[in-house]
Amino acid sequence: MNQEAPATTAPFIDRRGQGGQPGGDPPVFERRQFTNSHEGLSPGAQELAQAIDQYKLRNRRRFITYEEMYEIITALGYSQT
Repeated sequence: MNQEAPATTAPFIDRRGQGGQPGGDPPVFERRQFTNSHEGLSPGAQELAQAIDQYKLRNRRRFITYEEMYEIITALGYSQT
């Protein structure tokens, strides 16, 4: 039983672009994956977590490298003794 694909198919719409539509506006907000994950942290760890989140938002990065994390930590004023 060999069934062939229909002769007419709907055109492919690439929704991965900005705003979900080709040529659309960029999204109004950035979807955050870990919105409440900083609640149980110490104040210093919260500061670091928020600084990393801000870096990711500014640079549109989902993941960062160790070099980028080191840059964030030193920008907060920490240094190796």
